Amino acid sequence: MSDGNLLSNPLVQVLLATCFTWFMTGLGASTVFLTKRVGRRLLDASLGFAAGVMISVSFFSLLLPAATAYIAPNVPQWFPVIFGFILGALFLGVSDHLLPHVHPGAPCAEAEGIQTTWKRNRLLVLAMVLHHIPEGLAIGVAFAAAALSNNPYSLMAAITLAIGMGIHNFPEGMAVAMPMRAEGKSPWVSFGYGQLSGVFEPLSALLGFALVAVFQPLLPYALGFAAGAMIYVAVEELIPECQRGNHTDLATFSLILGFALMMGLNIGMA
Repeated sequence: MSDGNLLSNPLVQVLLATCFTWFMTGLGASTVFLTKRVGRRLLDASLGFAAGVMISVSFFSLLLPAATAYIAPNVPQWFPVIFGFILGALFLGVSDHLLPHVHPGAPCAEAEGIQTTWKRNRLLVLAMVLHHIPEGLAIGVAFAAAALSNNPYSLMAAITLAIGMGIHNFPEGMAVAMPMRAEGKSPWVSFGYGQLSGVFEPLSALLGFALVAVFQPLLPYALGFAAGAMIYVAVEELIPECQRGNHTDLATFSLILGFALMMGLNIGMA
């Protein structure tokens, strides 16, 4: 898997990729040092853009590679992808109903999951944790696929996925930190909470990478699982949230722009 160059080591690549996505989460959260509030128009556009990125990378960087990944003999080619995809969506669906969290822009009265007395800041962070875990898994699995195939295109697809997740994480970091700043929290406290959820991306990426590296037949299942989880997040949370305000057309075209950007990156790097 490695030719002696540290940067060619797949594990190092995973860590660098997810540190980049974590950095982008923190960069989004750092906007609290510039202003106390973000307009609803910008929030809707950002969340719509993030949803478009998430849907695009789910298809181009995960589902398409899963369709051609190694499968065990006597297993229909379609089965691992569909099974993993549905399992990923079910996993996020169950987590969404159990883990206490509140979506950005929503009041605490609309918190989901098990009832708790936790304050809004914790609930916001947990909402983002639900996003970052499947994103990290996706990056880890994509780099594991590249290492197993030893295919330069697979590596470029994994890098494209990481770039997409980084772009996607910027508005998510902002969506956590800004409400806290608006509620009177200090810039440093708001920033700390905003970037905190990004910690889970490198951890889940290492888990996804390790599982596929040890159990290679899991690769198409894992790619499908990550895609199903991310599509669930986009459809159940990001899209409804970006449509809450009075800027539905802006949010919709932002989603299309995010999808088109990542589609262009994937095709351009093919």
